[in-house]
Amino acid sequence: MTYVFEPSPRPSLPVRGSSLLFPVHRIYCVGRNYAEHAREMGSDPDREPPFFFQKSPDNIATDGRFPFPPLSSDVQFEVELVVALAKGGAGIGREAALDHVWGYGVGLDMTRRDLQAAAKKTGRPWDVAKAFEKSAPMSALVPARDIGHPSRGAITLDVNGTRRQTGDLADMIWSIPHQIAILSTLFELRPGDLIMTGTPSGVGAVARGDRMSGAVAGVGRLDVTVV
Repeated sequence: MTYVFEPSPRPSLPVRGSSLLFPVHRIYCVGRNYAEHAREMGSDPDREPPFFFQKSPDNIATDGRFPFPPLSSDVQFEVELVVALAKGGAGIGREAALDHVWGYGVGLDMTRRDLQAAAKKTGRPWDVAKAFEKSAPMSALVPARDIGHPSRGAITLDVNGTRRQTGDLADMIWSIPHQIAILSTLFELRPGDLIMTGTPSGVGAVARGDRMSGAVAGVGRLDVTVV
């Protein structure tokens, strides 16, 4: 097939301990999946069903650098467990959902909070707040065959050596199988899809020069500098 110009390279993530790359199709993000974070965002976790938004695969950054974006004075971190799918489908049942998972990683859902707040007030989409360049720093992926399927364990974020976020995967309101099942009723999932599974409480702003270190027990670590 001949294109009118050379296509952009396919977004991908490295695989820990391997020269292989994981090709990325889409990035789905679940909102307010930890009760305390939902409350700090002004929501009632007991009354809201799960909701999702997307980042672009081109938003992935793997070089350990996060460029502070323009048009915002309040850019915030959200550390998350990343789920990578090797199989897709529609109408996936919860009991079969983990069979679709290839592996896991650590990610940051960087957010222009001031632009998100403005979008919320007017009922507009969140794209300018969530899907901007380099807004999805991610670690290398680790295969599920090596670590299993984590359902509990610490998820943390330090900024300049100070702990800012602390949670446990067991605190998720909607488990990973639940997220996959619900997403597959809204979209036809594909191999290469990523799911960012939500963040614990403690989100906050960063400034140029800050060093962020996110970790998920048993999965990995992600070190990013704001530039």
